[in-house]
Parts: sequence; structure tokens; C-alpha cells
Amino acid sequence: MIEQHAGFVAYEYQEHTVEQRYASYYEDNYGCFGWQVELQGRETLRLKRDRHIPNRMELTRLQRQFEAIMEDVRRLEHSVQNQATIAGLGCGLAGTVFMGGSTFAITAAAPIVWLCAVLAVPGFILWGAAYPLYRYVQKRRAQEVQPLVEGKLDEMYEVCEKASRLLEA
Repeated sequence: MIEQHAGFVAYEYQEHTVEQRYASYYEDNYGCFGWQVELQGRETLRLKRDRHIPNRMELTRLQRQFEAIMEDVRRLEHSVQNQATIAGLGCGLAGTVFMGGSTFAITAAAPIVWLCAVLAVPGFILWGAAYPLYRYVQKRRAQEVQPLVEGKLDEMYEVCEKASRLLEA
């Protein structure tokens, strides 16, 4: 092990790019792992800490656990938008398929007007339902995800408490 002279501190550095909405979580909690946090711009965190910090390996392990939990939170929150988008687009696409069938029925060599009308009605209904379906799925998924996100945040705070106790030891 390298001996340190009195007053000399060797630092290790890291830089993380995070989504702006999660920057405060990272900024508030990286200190628990021995990092001094400097927010640069809106989404870039510059970190530094003493290379000879006690319990460095365990702090690094806990930091990776913290980062994995934050990634889980990000994925959960993005799943709300993703599922709603898939539902809305699927509904709109199904409406387009019906409208395409309706168009082909009326433009056939011998136009089939009754089939055109039968296919156009669900097409218009599905087109009209796409946005309300999107909002419904978004709201329902947000309600499902909220307790999961809260659980992940509680888990994150437990990890940060462990790391903070290691720093104090």
C-alpha cells in the first residue's frame, strides 16, 4: 500500500450522465459512498473521492447496487409511457387496417358498398379510441408502477444508509 504524506490526498474521479429528473437522487446520495458531487450542466455529475477511503471495496459494491436500483426505477417509470404508446398505436393501426379494407371494398372492380360501410365503422371507432385508450393505459400503468417505484426507492435508501454507516466507521 502506498504511504500518504500528511496533508496529501490522492483522488479518484468519475463522471456520470444521468437524466435530469433523476439528477437530484444521484446528487443527494453519492455522498453516502464517499464522493464529493459537483453538478455540471443539467445532466452531468462530476465525482471525486479519496483513493484511500476506508471500506472502499464495500462502498463500491453498494454504489453499484444503488446504480442498479436507480436503473430499475428509470425502467419502471419509462414502462408507463411505453405501454401506453404501444396500446394507442396498436389501436390506431387496427383502425387503419379496417379503413384499408373499406377502401379496397369500394375500389374493387365491382364495388361492395355494404362491406365498405361495415369495415369503415370499426375503423373510425378505433381511430377515435386510440387517444382515450392511450390515456387509460398510461393512468392504469402509472398506478401499478407507483408502489413498485416506492419500494425501489426504499431499497435505495437502505443501501445509502449502509454506505453512510460504513463511512462513519
